Amino acid sequence: MAAYLFLRAAFVNHFLRTVRRQAKHSLLTSGGYSSRNNSVTGGSPRDIHPPGQEPIMVRSALLVMLAVAVTAFMSTCAYLFPLISPGENKAHKIASLWAKMLLGLTGIQVNVIGRENVLMNRPQIFMANHQSDFDILIVLAHIPGQFRWIVKKELFKIPIFGKAMKSAGYIEIDRQNHEKAMKSLEEAAQKIREGKSVVTFPEGTRSKDGTVRPFKQGLFHLAIQAGVPIVPISIIGAHEIMPKRTLKVKPGRITMIIDRPVDVSGYTIETRGELIERVRGTIIRNVDNGRAPDGTPPSTGRGKETQ
Repeated sequence: MAAYLFLRAAFVNHFLRTVRRQAKHSLLTSGGYSSRNNSVTGGSPRDIHPPGQEPIMVRSALLVMLAVAVTAFMSTCAYLFPLISPGENKAHKIASLWAKMLLGLTGIQVNVIGRENVLMNRPQIFMANHQSDFDILIVLAHIPGQFRWIVKKELFKIPIFGKAMKSAGYIEIDRQNHEKAMKSLEEAAQKIREGKSVVTFPEGTRSKDGTVRPFKQGLFHLAIQAGVPIVPISIIGAHEIMPKRTLKVKPGRITMIIDRPVDVSGYTIETRGELIERVRGTIIRNVDNGRAPDGTPPSTGRGKETQ
């Protein structure tokens, strides 16, 4: 989602492809280019982007380059500052600032509805649908207070960025190893006992088409055992701006709906399936209701905050 080495490698690849396409476009406009035999002809190459896509590609390349620089700098700060003045909270505040800076660079408008539903005096588990890398930035920038992410282990292997996440107290989870995953959930339970909230994407990965995928059960096991409420979060529009496996950033707006906390006290491990359906149903309903008839996120709403 915005890790330094990933962004750097992806940017180089994206930049080189952009240069090649622009070179082909120049040949086309100056005399024609045939993709079949690499000769100058009067034909049009099939693999060239439509002219209207070029501004988006150039804008995306510039945004990725800036994101790399900002991520590298802020990750270094998040790693080094706690060494001078120990404390996970400082590193998390730097992460929140990092997210706000990246959102500011993109110029994406974010509408937040229901921020009053966040419980400021007790820990909770925030569960959000996962459409895009932008989801992480939106949650970091707009959920108030201290919380800890449950993050896939691969991100902790990234130099500087991984150390910064450890400094912030974020929790590494191995989704391929059940025993290690359970240890990660126990670590999350300890964070909750310390009064920290936890944020997770219960789908486990980004949705390819923006629809809400089935939820993993272990996170609900954690909520029931810890006895903390679940706050459903619906993110709308992020998939249209930056779909999975692309760095192309389109202009637009994103809406985040924070629903009322779900009390888990009436559920047991045996009935956690009912809890899963309740939380997932709430997120899906808000995603569906939050869209305008043309499929775009709403521009207004109760409790809205705009960035």
